[in-house]
Amino acid sequence: MAKIDFGGVLETVVTREEFPITKAREVLKNETIAIIGYGVQGPAQALNMRDNGINVIIGQAPEFKADWDKAVNDGFVPDETLFTVEGGCTAGNHRQISGFRCGAADTLGKNKTLSNGRQSPLFLARFLDNLQRANRRCSSCRHRRNSLRTKRLGNKRPPQLFSRSRHQLKLLGFSGLYGRAEERIIALGIAIGSGYLFPTTFEHEVYSDLTGERGVLMGALAGIMDAQYSVLRQNGHSPSEAFNETVEELTQSLIRLVDENGMDWMYSNCSATAQRGALDWRPKFMEATLPVFKDLYEKVKSGVECERVIRSLSSVDYKQELTAELNQLGNSEMWKTGAAVRKLRPVK
Repeated sequence: MAKIDFGGVLETVVTREEFPITKAREVLKNETIAIIGYGVQGPAQALNMRDNGINVIIGQAPEFKADWDKAVNDGFVPDETLFTVEGGCTAGNHRQISGFRCGAADTLGKNKTLSNGRQSPLFLARFLDNLQRANRRCSSCRHRRNSLRTKRLGNKRPPQLFSRSRHQLKLLGFSGLYGRAEERIIALGIAIGSGYLFPTTFEHEVYSDLTGERGVLMGALAGIMDAQYSVLRQNGHSPSEAFNETVEELTQSLIRLVDENGMDWMYSNCSATAQRGALDWRPKFMEATLPVFKDLYEKVKSGVECERVIRSLSSVDYKQELTAELNQLGNSEMWKTGAAVRKLRPVK
């Protein structure tokens, strides 16, 4: 592994230079990778691996017809490369779970591997304990887009992480095969389309992933936008102006500078008034939100979030309730304004 200095802390990572796709193909040449679930995460994982020459099959419940038909449209053939969940679990050497509500672990035998996708970590952590995993550090749709732009991107791909637990691997039939198991999971990460992989513990990944998506990545971001937009509107600013100052400049300008050069560079290259104000107000926002993040992390770690999600998804009316919540978000003035603003952007 390569050793890289991350802010003064030396970490080891696996890069595509030392573990290229050719090596991943060699490691997985006799493997059948079963993607269990073809909803949000499954398609990108499966198609990227298939494009990279990996033998991929799908396990998908036929009663979810839209997902089954999507797999068929993507070239997976029923009874050949497309099976029921149980059929996919039985046929594959490696099961990559895209959702947590399936019995994949029940069919796990000797020399078979189970890992999980972005939407299932906490549930596997609590009910299956530590297993091998390769977890996408970005959305699956972005991984697919990046894979389709391979020639231009080169090695500039999203990171992944992998974790392993010698104890649990032994319990699941990997006794004496720990090194081989780790090699397989790294090969899987490279085949999915990662630019590099960094090790972590399963527990750490579970907690950081679920804190992140409820926090800065989605929950906090949307909540802060709602709050600022509301204050501007209450003080007489028009919807277009409020949206522009809340969302448009962030997503279309500033965040791209942060992405390319870092927050300090962005601060150094904005107006003096913006710079002074941001430096003054940054600690105030940190002080205000730190207790919320501490509460969030504790609820993730204690399993409260796990129980909340399972209880919610177990409701017979879950899909209707979810649709109503999403419609409430999409039909708000701010995001209706956003739809109008996006139409005004220059054609790229």
